[in-house]
Formats: sequence, C-alpha cells, structure tokens
Amino acid sequence: MSQVLIVDDEPSIREFLEVLLSKHGFTTVSAATLSEAKTQLSREVFDVVLTDFRLGRESGLDVLKAARSLGAPPEVILITAYGTTASAVEAMRQGAYDYVTKPFDNDELVLLIERASEKRGLRVENSRLRRAGMGSAFLGSSPAMQSVWSLVQKVAPTRSTVLVVGESGTGKEVVARAIHLSSPRSSQPFVPVNCGAIAEGVLESELFGHVKGAFTGATTDRPGLLVSAGQGTVLLDEIGEMPLGTQVKLLRVLQERTVKPVGSTREVPFDARVIGATNRRLDEEAKAGRFREDLLFRLNVITIEVPPLRDRQEDIAEFATYFLSRMATELGRPALTLAPETLELLRSYRFPGNVRQLQNIIERAATLAESDVLRPEDLPPSVRGASEAEVDLQVAIPEDFSLERYLDGLERRYLVEALRRAGGVKGKAAELLGLTFRSFRYRVGKQGLGDRDASTE
Repeated sequence: MSQVLIVDDEPSIREFLEVLLSKHGFTTVSAATLSEAKTQLSREVFDVVLTDFRLGRESGLDVLKAARSLGAPPEVILITAYGTTASAVEAMRQGAYDYVTKPFDNDELVLLIERASEKRGLRVENSRLRRAGMGSAFLGSSPAMQSVWSLVQKVAPTRSTVLVVGESGTGKEVVARAIHLSSPRSSQPFVPVNCGAIAEGVLESELFGHVKGAFTGATTDRPGLLVSAGQGTVLLDEIGEMPLGTQVKLLRVLQERTVKPVGSTREVPFDARVIGATNRRLDEEAKAGRFREDLLFRLNVITIEVPPLRDRQEDIAEFATYFLSRMATELGRPALTLAPETLELLRSYRFPGNVRQLQNIIERAATLAESDVLRPEDLPPSVRGASEAEVDLQVAIPEDFSLERYLDGLERRYLVEALRRAGGVKGKAAELLGLTFRSFRYRVGKQGLGDRDASTE
C-alpha cells in the first residue's frame, strides 16, 4: 500500500485530499508547514509527497528539496494556483515528478499519484537488484533458464526490439528487467505498461502523450511514456491485448522512432527501447485477424521464450528460498526454512500459475505458519493433493437447481468483491480476477454493476 505525505497550509484542503486518497487505497500523513513536513520525512518512508507550491511564506520547493535529500527519496508532486511556466519548469528541474494546477481534476490527480508511486517502486526495486548483482541466479539456475539468460546477455547491449513470450506467471517481466539492467540503459527508467488493463483511448495517451485540450480533462500537455522514459526501456506487457487501432499507430511509431501526441500534428522523437511481452501465440492471433502481422514482424526481431515452471523443476527450491527470505524480512521473523517433505510436495506440484503461484503459496504459508520450519500442513490443500479427494466427493444437486443461475450469481459476487478491494478502480479489479480490462468491463456490464455497486454491495 502506497503512503503519501500531504503538505498544505489549508486544513480543508488537507482533509479533502486525505479522504480522496484514502478512498483509492492510499495511506496518508499530513503536514501544514515545511517544518512539520521535514519531521514526517525523517520519521517515515513515503512513496509520494503531494505539496502545495505556496505554504504561507514558505515554498513547496523547500519541501521538494528536503524530500530529494533522502537516501531513497519519494516522488514529489506540486499543486499550485500560481502555475506559471517558470515555476513549473523550476520544480521539474529540481526533480519534481510533476505538477497540477488548481482547481485540479480528482481522477487525474489520483492517476498521477499512482504513476508516481509505481515509478518510485520500480526505482527502489531496480536499485535492490543492482545491489544484489542481478544475474542468472535471479532468473533460475536450471539449464532452460541458463539458455534464457545467455540470450538476455546477447541482446542487452543492442537496441533491438525484443518479444518475450510465455505462460502467465512465468516471469516475462523479470526477463525484460534483466535485459534492461544488463544494458547500457540500466541507469534510466524501466517502465512497464499493461496493454490489456487500459482502455484504447487512454492507452494511446499513455504511450504517445497528449496536448492540452485534446480531450476532456486534458488540462496540460503530457509527454507519453515512450518519450518520458528517456533512454530507458518501455515494456509493453500483454501486447496481444492491444486494440487493432492502437497496433496500427504503434507500428508506425516503431518504424519512424517518433510519436505524435494525441491532438497534435507534431512528431516527437524518442530514444527508449521497446520490449513486448505476451502469453498469447501472436502468430495464431495474426491468422485470426486479432493481431497485425506486420507489427508482429516488427516486434519479434528477437524472441525469448520463458519456459513454464513445471519444465524447470530445478528452480523451485531456489525460488522458494528466495521468497521465504523476503517474507521473513517483511514479517520480522527469524530465517524461515522448508521441511524436506514440504519441498518434495512443491517439487511434485504442476504449478499452473507458474512462479507467481509459487510466490503466493510461499507468502501464504509463511504468514500462517506457527513454526519457522514450514510443514506440509502449511501449504494450500491443492498442493498437498487434497483437491483430488475433494473432486471425488459426490456433488448434491438440489431441486429446481440452475447451473447457469448459480454461476451467474457466483460471478457477480466475485466482481463486486474485486471492485470493493480495488476501491472501485476497474483496472485493478480486473487484475485481481486475472481478467483483461475489456473482459472485466464486459462482465461488469452484463451484470449491470456500476460505481454504486462497487461501494455498497
């Protein structure tokens, strides 16, 4: 959960922002002065600082300076009613993530904070991986993953477009990060974009940018991620979900190495490397007319296929140990280990959800285990083989039973619960259910669910 420090000398504004951000899943701490802000920054770790430009006789630039002096600084966003170009440029020059002008659009502000929080998280993770000496061990030491690592090392120094393919949860983003961190671009941003979780019009604005007035809510010019990534790397995750209209524009962007912001006639060059990732067979998608064949040719200059975890069982113990170590740190517990019989159960399991599922299993077991040695009973029933016995149980079918009605009701409960947990943010709710944004939106529409249902049911 991201933590935001709100700095504003007006109590009503602080209270409004606290309520707004809490509704969207952020934890907040407030300060009214520069001195209070410095005190809070020294006490806690924040992902984002949201500060007014004018704090009585003090300046939000001083808050920015204090935040930037920290060892792992938060991203800083300034709010100003005095949004002159000069002040905005000065704030950005000193390291601000962005700025907004009063009166601001609530949804736009929340989205901006989410992006800033994600950027800091990626920066911290990249730093951790560099300190750890990102290498083949992080990807797995099995022969299959050693082959992947060898290919990563070969393509990293180049600027070639790479397509990473594999089942969901195999670690395609980890491979993309490995390419980035092993390349001369490693000091620049690594920016992942989930193409399946963003609506078509919004996706184009996210990637290519937009100019002021291009659409409702476009109150300022915004560079797209391809430009703002600088000389870094942009990962187009789930690129097989990208709408055909956006595919056409992306093809031209990759060919020309320029973007045209939404609402603009001006071409803007970019230097970021582009990596695509998908769990779909794009050649089959192209034959079915759901993916452009010319874009596929442009993307798969080099293809890296990440094998499923069931085909590299040698990596299970290594990953489990890594996840255990991380969970022990997070839980403040002594070193956690696996009993031999527990490890044997993990090695014999098929892991349909791959490495991501293994991570979830280890986190669950580490959280619930009463001992520092994880026993078989700490694992989910499905891993212990209990699910097979449960399948053999006879299912009772009551009178007047309707399977369609039962499944419809079950789907509705899961949709409502996902929306509740995501605070009404549909993209996050879709991720919780393992659905694409468009599939989730279709199911929500079919069930007749609206914003009211997300908060009241």
